[in-house]
Amino acid sequence: MERVTKLICSHARASTMVNLSELLLSVTCNITCRTAFGSGFDDGGDIQLHDMLREAQEELSGLFLSDYLPLLGWVDRLRGMRSRLERTYVKLDSIYQRLIDYHRDRFRQQGKEDEDVLDALLRMQKDEEGLTEDHIKGVLMNIFIAGTDTCSATVEWAMAELIRQPELMKRAQDEVRGCVRSKGEAEESDLHQLHFFKCVVKETMRLHRPAPLLSPRETMQHFKFNGYDILPKTWMYVNAWAIGRDPNSWGRPHVFDPQRFMHDSMEANGQDFKLIPFGEGRRICPAKNLGMLMVELVLANLLYSFDWHLPTVMVKEDISMEEASGLTVNRVYALCLMATKYDASTA
Repeated sequence: MERVTKLICSHARASTMVNLSELLLSVTCNITCRTAFGSGFDDGGDIQLHDMLREAQEELSGLFLSDYLPLLGWVDRLRGMRSRLERTYVKLDSIYQRLIDYHRDRFRQQGKEDEDVLDALLRMQKDEEGLTEDHIKGVLMNIFIAGTDTCSATVEWAMAELIRQPELMKRAQDEVRGCVRSKGEAEESDLHQLHFFKCVVKETMRLHRPAPLLSPRETMQHFKFNGYDILPKTWMYVNAWAIGRDPNSWGRPHVFDPQRFMHDSMEANGQDFKLIPFGEGRRICPAKNLGMLMVELVLANLLYSFDWHLPTVMVKEDISMEEASGLTVNRVYALCLMATKYDASTA
């Protein structure tokens, strides 16, 4: 995570305005790309994923009538929805193909050193029958779509809530800095000591779940639920956003209060159905451990490395907490804060 900390520090100099929305998306996109194919998107020169990821998410969250009434598919074409979807697919497919070709050439020249996710998929394709390039591209699509702005949105919501409650910000920063001390950055080995900090992360995921709906489920057989007959092959959606704000499960559900988890052993791993930021059951997010680690490390280093303040013309009541529509619940307005570099030697 050293590179992530350097990237954050390079963007935020002493007493400067920082657009956290853009910064965090850049950080998480770099981490995801390095995990998936061994290099950040900035290293790829012509590989600019931000705009294409936004396009893909807009298309995925768009209303296609053919999903509900197949006979009305012609309406989607008339509205231009189908052509936009196909253009986005072609752009992403060309990037995936370029990455696959590059990794195959690198594998032939360098062997198995520093294997990343794409290298592992290509090795599996070589060893097993039935795994095609389309399958590999589908996995890459899942990594990019699900692993970038979900993490950045979670960190941004956490910072927005903390800046509105300075006493919580100070408590979290004091805990992180007391643990990290003069090391210069928070590391994975530090996280288990940060009890209040972890409560902040869990409370953020409860109140601002990055994806409001779980992946749809399809029923396998007929059953009754609350007096309703549910037929086989019915699509069911779980509203995890509403579960996190259910007054029957949470006291003061709309209040950001990390203290509620201080004496509660509940974890965000799908075992307790009141807190399911990664889903639950056999279809729980396969990257939940990586996602949680990414959120905690980035947030911990933001809190350790900088003192955060509102711009002089703003007060905390001016911070809009309005949610944007889409697959991922981002903020409508970018979060822009003043950052002052923290000097551990003077603390």
